[in-house]
Amino acid sequence: MELDPYLGILVMVVLTAGFLVTMLILSSILGPKNPTRTKQLPFECGSVSVGDVRQSRFNVRFYVVAMSFILFDIEVIFLYPWAVNLHVLGWSGFYAMLFFIVVLALGLLYEWKKGLLDWANKPKHEVP
Repeated sequence: MELDPYLGILVMVVLTAGFLVTMLILSSILGPKNPTRTKQLPFECGSVSVGDVRQSRFNVRFYVVAMSFILFDIEVIFLYPWAVNLHVLGWSGFYAMLFFIVVLALGLLYEWKKGLLDWANKPKHEVP
């Protein structure tokens, strides 16, 4: 078994890891070190946290939207190689991806109809 096909990947992984370690070390050595009370406060999404983080609870809709976002990211990951190899896959590959997209579109339509994507109003039905 030859390692020639994997040599480029190995070099890329080693260079990436080296760059990562170098940047982490340089930022800790060269970065400014003037912590203030304001800089030490927890900060999330443009608003200052109020109260104990361990006691706060998120709305279930936050998790549904997060899972939907991940789901549609995965769809994009599958769409790119499919589009590149469509001529090789032929009509069977086209219909398989069409089925995949239709199933995801039905899921999005379901979320939309249930009101899970509308943050202004309370949803029609709570997610079980």
